[in-house]
This record gives sequence, structure tokens and C-alpha cells, in this order.
Amino acid sequence: MNNYTLKIDTNREKELQNFFRAAGAEISVQQYAFWRAKTQNYCAIFYNSGKFLLQGADVADIAAQVENFLGVKPALIAETPAFNIPARHIGVDESGKGDFFGPLVVAAVLVDEKSADLLIKAGIKDCKKVTDAQIPKLAAAVKNNCVFSTVTITPAKYNELYLKFGNLNKLLAWGHARAIENVLEKSDCDFALSDKFGDENLIKNALMSKGRKITLEQMHRAESDIAVAAASIVAREQFLKIMADFSKKYAVKIPKGCNSEVIAAARDIADRFSRDELKNLVKTHFKTFQEI
Repeated sequence: MNNYTLKIDTNREKELQNFFRAAGAEISVQQYAFWRAKTQNYCAIFYNSGKFLLQGADVADIAAQVENFLGVKPALIAETPAFNIPARHIGVDESGKGDFFGPLVVAAVLVDEKSADLLIKAGIKDCKKVTDAQIPKLAAAVKNNCVFSTVTITPAKYNELYLKFGNLNKLLAWGHARAIENVLEKSDCDFALSDKFGDENLIKNALMSKGRKITLEQMHRAESDIAVAAASIVAREQFLKIMADFSKKYAVKIPKGCNSEVIAAARDIADRFSRDELKNLVKTHFKTFQEI
């Protein structure tokens, strides 16, 4: 099964419906959507939010026809996971993993059909596809409509846990498990989805009593799922807040990532304060720390 998604102006709903009627598709009612068009080879849904979804074993030809008909640029066709993602599920993602400065923040968000539709309408997508300036507004949309949890691992705690686990993937799994458990303390859910990293059993083994009762699946590019995308937004917001606090406290703009600007800022802080103080702001297992 493959899926294809496209954002389309809702004013073209009738036009697109007629296209599928002419192609011989059966048009029917679909919840939260204008309609569903189905043939033996594919199923197409045009949601009220403007999201267009096309699913089938081979959708490349019909997707190309839709793009040509609408006059839009080609979009990617992705493989659908081998498992079904229920409407009510938890998505989990992190921010700060690749940044020398700042915490590792893991967030989990619970969505259902209603909240997922609201998040799509609000423009929620993977945090890497939006600007940092957009994050606060998007995070507010998630927090106002969903049960969520954030697990903030400060640099000092991160360094301590990294020594304990000896492996970044184990530390990530611990954070993901805690975030999922926190959501389950607030609301019941039977399914959680995470991006795939390392051994698939890492998160499962880190879950406690409630978490072990749910189905946990992991897949590459999980941020294409609305719950995981929402989690990435919430995690990013918390990461940016802490980075801003660091910049204010140490009177220097703390850069994101791991580059020459980051090295310059770290050396400045180490010179004006101390090496030990720097350890409270950065991830010491990065080669950058030894370089500085």
C-alpha cells in the first residue's frame, strides 16, 4: 500500500470530484471530508481541511493525472506502514538531539479524529517544515486541543544519563517512554507511534506498567503522522524557550546546531565563566566539547 498527500484549495472540491467521477470512481460520504472516491485500484479522500489523500497498491499514475489536472507540482508518494494507525493514538518525538547547546526535549501528544482534524486545519506539520517564529502559535493549537506531555532533560541531566546508558538511543528511548507514560496517566490509549531509531525494543523495554499494555509501533519518517508532527512542535517550543533563557542568562546569543558559531559561543562562556559552567549548557559527549 502506498499513500500520496497533497494540499489543495477547497474551492476546487467540485472540480476534483467531477474528475474522479469521469474516471469511473464511486463517490461516497466520508467523515471530516467532502467525499471519498473509490475504484478497484485506489481510494481518494478530500478532507475538509484541504488535505487530499490517495491510497492504493500503485498510485503513481492517478497521482500524476491529478497533478496534471490541477496544474500543481509533483508530490512524494510514501509507503504506508504495514500496521494500521488508529484514529486515537499517541505520537512522540524529540527536539535538541543534534544541538550541542541546550536540552533534549521529548514530547508525546494524544490525538483522536476530532483533534487530528483541528490540528491539520491549524497547519500542524513536522517542526522542521516550519520556522521557529511559527512554533509558539502552532504549539498553542496542540496544547489547547490535545492531551500532551513534555519531558525536558537539561544538559546537566542529559550528561549524567548519557554516562549511565552509554548510548544515545537508550537515552532517547528512556525519554520517549517517560513521555508516553505521562500521557497515559492523564488519558487511556491503546496505541503509540514513534520515529524508528536503534533497536525497536528499546522504547518497549523502557515502558512501565501502563505503557506495556499498549501497542507501540515505530517507523521511518513518523513525523508524517499528525500526532508525531504535533509532538515535534511541542518539543521544539520547549527547546526554544530554554535556549532563549540560556541566551538571556549568559548575555550571549546561544546558537542552535553544531557549527562555528556554536563553538565561538561556547568558548566565550567558558572564558567568562568556567569549563564546569559550560558543562551545564552543552552535551559533553559531542566531539565539539573536546575541541573547545
